[in-house]
Amino acid sequence: MRILNRRGIVRMVSIGPRMALGKSLVAACCLCLLGANGTRPDLAAQSTPQPAPTPAAAPPAGPITTFTVVSREVQLDLLVTDANGHPVTGLKPGDIRLEEDGVPQTVKSMVEHAPDDRSGPPTTNPTPPLPPNTFTNFAPVTNSNASTVLLLDALNSPIEAQMYLREQVIKYMKSVPPGTPIAIFQLDTQMRLIQGFTSDPETLRNAVSSKRDMPRLSLLTDHNEVYRRYRSDILNAGLKEMGSYLAAYPGRKSLIWFTGSIPRNVYGSSSAFRDTIHYPDDANLIGADVSADELASATDMLTLSRVAVYPIDDRGLQTDPHFDASARHPGGGGNGFGVRQFLDHSALDEVADATGGKAYYNTNGIKDAIAEIVNNGSYYYTLAYSTTNTNWDGAYRHIKIITNRSDLRLQYRRGYYAKSYEKRERRQLKALERRPTSSTYNPDAEAQSAQGVAIPKPKEGLPAAMALGAVPPTELIFNASLTPSSRVEKLDKNQPPPAGNFLRPEFKDKPYREYHILYLADAHKVKLTRNADGVRHGQLEFVAVVYGAGGEVVNSLQTSVELNLREASYRQVLEHGFGMRQVVAIPVKGNYFLRLGLHDVAGDQVGALEIPVDEVKLGIAGVGQTVP
Repeated sequence: MRILNRRGIVRMVSIGPRMALGKSLVAACCLCLLGANGTRPDLAAQSTPQPAPTPAAAPPAGPITTFTVVSREVQLDLLVTDANGHPVTGLKPGDIRLEEDGVPQTVKSMVEHAPDDRSGPPTTNPTPPLPPNTFTNFAPVTNSNASTVLLLDALNSPIEAQMYLREQVIKYMKSVPPGTPIAIFQLDTQMRLIQGFTSDPETLRNAVSSKRDMPRLSLLTDHNEVYRRYRSDILNAGLKEMGSYLAAYPGRKSLIWFTGSIPRNVYGSSSAFRDTIHYPDDANLIGADVSADELASATDMLTLSRVAVYPIDDRGLQTDPHFDASARHPGGGGNGFGVRQFLDHSALDEVADATGGKAYYNTNGIKDAIAEIVNNGSYYYTLAYSTTNTNWDGAYRHIKIITNRSDLRLQYRRGYYAKSYEKRERRQLKALERRPTSSTYNPDAEAQSAQGVAIPKPKEGLPAAMALGAVPPTELIFNASLTPSSRVEKLDKNQPPPAGNFLRPEFKDKPYREYHILYLADAHKVKLTRNADGVRHGQLEFVAVVYGAGGEVVNSLQTSVELNLREASYRQVLEHGFGMRQVVAIPVKGNYFLRLGLHDVAGDQVGALEIPVDEVKLGIAGVGQTVP
């Protein structure tokens, strides 16, 4: 059986004898979330919950022999262009040689992709409307071959460049090829999803030109060391959020990053240039106390999501200001401008080269650059090989692809971090064991506990996913069925709230309504460790946070579930999914938002979605529920 984990590694595991059902997750509703081909069936046809799995008979006494074989497979995308920048098709494995840290590797598969590709997974059809009061974080992309992501970087771009950039992007949207899936992100004080994947040019133009999504940069005005470190933290956290969102979408993604400059070391590659050159004091650097794990984490997430970065200097064609006729001493020249420009452009080249993209700078033709990237990014090859290096010590491994044709330009990811995550997974599981099964959840408190005193760090992981308005991660896919109670309740002034009702004190004496939540999660990506006894172990956290219109936490609930699945139960959840019920109280008066999240603790994977409470219809039961 092939199990693809979140590190892009395929484990080949033999299945032992059929085991008895152990202590399993409470399945409140076992409906099939995703079909076998990765697409969601019509949820309208799913009207009744299925019973939980029936325990199987106990296995016979005596020892059980299980044979396990583990191999690690590395996958990367290769884009090949000729001397004129045109895509090259028709290459075979014999046309290239691949090395890892100088050691030749055997390419086991080489699959060619093109815009009219029909060899891969079928194109995802538009999903039917969801039943009333049913929500999901699953959003299909219309092309499984390749897609494009635009990142408008207001954090690292001057205001005048941002205005020109939006004009150029709007012009490109008028000529975008039909059927081109594009998503738009913006980075300011945090990463924001402006528009999810769509092929509708009008929708994309409206997203770019909307004043609703103007950058928010009031918190960042200084350029001292604290500012540079905080700026780098925002960027790293934002890229990880983006990678988590893109994880559910198939195929290669071309990330077109419009930026004036990139903080160095964001991708943590081992460039000799970075290690030897002396940077001036005003160079675009991050703090020296950034750890290797921090530098590698953004790369790791984007690598897993098959993202190639195409940075474009949105400042356009620049000239030395000393040669400006309006300058006090024109024509004097200055080394400062040349050094800064060299460093900025070298950083763009390094990021592009490390991820398999291409950098663009000193050009005002942003519209033409976008068109070239979108076109060439749809022609590529997917390579896979089993590395001969079995020492997973966390070191960075360099990948080199060689061809005997000197006129070809190769774009591919230049390496990866050979990390083993077993120790971290064990620490996470032990930490979760100390938590109560059901309790309140405060994303701000969790983020603050990990922050330094001098330089606050942006939220990451589950706290970032549960923040109001955050990019919804799709590492784990789930549906949520909501059913409001038909009764409005109000506690007496001194009456204690019912068990599990964690409304903040100022709301406890005001009318509220209970909302019944039924989660249904796809089990295929959940990290489950199979022990020698055949039982698969893991941990899941189901989190619900109610936010007020001002972003304050009004109520929250966190439910931790231990998974101990024998073979029969494991097969059941693979087919039907994980189910879980929660009940959360929401005040009747006011505007509120319900943020729902699912966290696989061992695999450190997250899924989340956000629901305006006024979109939940009263008097209607969600799928699998009845109005209480």
